[in-house]
Amino acid sequence: MTMTTHERADAKPAKFDVRNPANGELLGTLPIHTADEVNAAVARARRAFRVWGTLPHKQRRAHMLDFRRELVRRMDDIIDVVHRENGKPRADAAAELMLVVSHLTHAANRAESLVKPKSVTAALFANYRSRITYHPYGVVGVIGPWNFPIHTPMGSISYALAMGNCVVFKPSELTPLCGKILVECAQAAIPIPDVLQLVTGLGETGAALARAKVDKLAFTGSAATGRRVMAAAAENLTPVIMELGGKDPAIVAADADLDHAAKSVAYGAFWNAGQACVGIERAFVVDSAYDTFVEKLCKEVRSLKVGDDELAHYGAMTMPKQTAIVREHVKEALEQGARAVVGGMESFKGAFIEPIVLVNVKPSMKVMSDESFGPVLPIMKVASTEEAVRLANDSNYGLGSAVYAKADADRIADAVDAGMTSINSSLVFAAMGGLPFGGRRESGFGRIHGDEGMMEFVWSKGTTSELFPMPGFGMVFSDPKQKLTLMRQTIQTVFGGNVIDDVTSVLRKLVGK
Repeated sequence: MTMTTHERADAKPAKFDVRNPANGELLGTLPIHTADEVNAAVARARRAFRVWGTLPHKQRRAHMLDFRRELVRRMDDIIDVVHRENGKPRADAAAELMLVVSHLTHAANRAESLVKPKSVTAALFANYRSRITYHPYGVVGVIGPWNFPIHTPMGSISYALAMGNCVVFKPSELTPLCGKILVECAQAAIPIPDVLQLVTGLGETGAALARAKVDKLAFTGSAATGRRVMAAAAENLTPVIMELGGKDPAIVAADADLDHAAKSVAYGAFWNAGQACVGIERAFVVDSAYDTFVEKLCKEVRSLKVGDDELAHYGAMTMPKQTAIVREHVKEALEQGARAVVGGMESFKGAFIEPIVLVNVKPSMKVMSDESFGPVLPIMKVASTEEAVRLANDSNYGLGSAVYAKADADRIADAVDAGMTSINSSLVFAAMGGLPFGGRRESGFGRIHGDEGMMEFVWSKGTTSELFPMPGFGMVFSDPKQKLTLMRQTIQTVFGGNVIDDVTSVLRKLVGK
């Protein structure tokens, strides 16, 4: 819940309140940064980049590992802030922090080897030495989400910093204290001022960061907000990474280990109260396994405890309006013939939603097509894994997915049109620093994590250097008739037959070298 307070004379709020979603407790009041203040932060980051961006990798790595140590030192504070501001159990907050320090370590250790200059061989221009070098963009803007308020933004921040960029970070207005403590840890550990800065506020502050002259922008959020962010960034032709929503499918084959599949799907669907873009939001189960799977899954789900105490498996919904969306999806499905085998409309209890499992669902229902982002799982019976793949791919989204099978697991996984797939597990791809993370279609584009994610935060430069002059193969004017003869001979000799092993010797022979 977010409320504004402390009105200015012009009736524009100068600050906003942040509250615990579970009980409404006031947690803090933060400033709403204006466009001028955002631009000033970007200017400071650009000055810091002159130092941070030129540091040797080993020195940057040392600073980032100091950042990691500071996060570990303040572990209890961070866990408490994530728990109270986001609503998830402390155990899940600790797991999120573990992912943060894991990705930070991977980024710090991998950066130097990844951006080493590369030599390139040119078939025709053999008298040139060519190389590719990689350079940090400069200032990266990061707009983070509320559902994983430290892990998700640090998936961009860690890799951007490791590659030599400075970062201006705008957290969600629902979880700004999580962003604040991250930045405090960085500033305590990194002796160069303004390498990582925080700006806070509502949507207008995020729009200001998108319009600021940052060199690249990484956004995580809904597809609808992503479109607005892209439009704002386009005003300055700022390149963007879009990590958007999902409607992630699970496919359960006839030969799956159903005990394990039921436990894994339950975790993937209900972890973090279903508030995960890579959470399982729909399940397709082959008919011969359907009844047994549903029975085992329902048994697992009924054992889950929801609440704000240390025994809870998941906690409150972070954003009140998301509860209304989940309610709408469940209500429509039940009205159209779906049946609740766990929970139902009675599962909605204020800020908490107890688990809901639906059967007899149809692809046309919103609960099967739109992002619910809550603790509800619709399960659909299918005749084959081929039908399951077809239905899974019939979506505007393409982020994560899960496949439970033995004999054909790899084939099924490769057929799913999504950025990531877990086989006989759920969600684990998000935890692995070496794997790229990102989606397709309305789930966004660009990547964070992994080598592909790290390379999003550098730009490549090609450089050539002439080693010796070669008539006809230098960028100078020459006799047109001689050039035509040489070009014809070169085309015929080099490309007219089979593979030429030594292009250089052929070219030298043609030009008399």
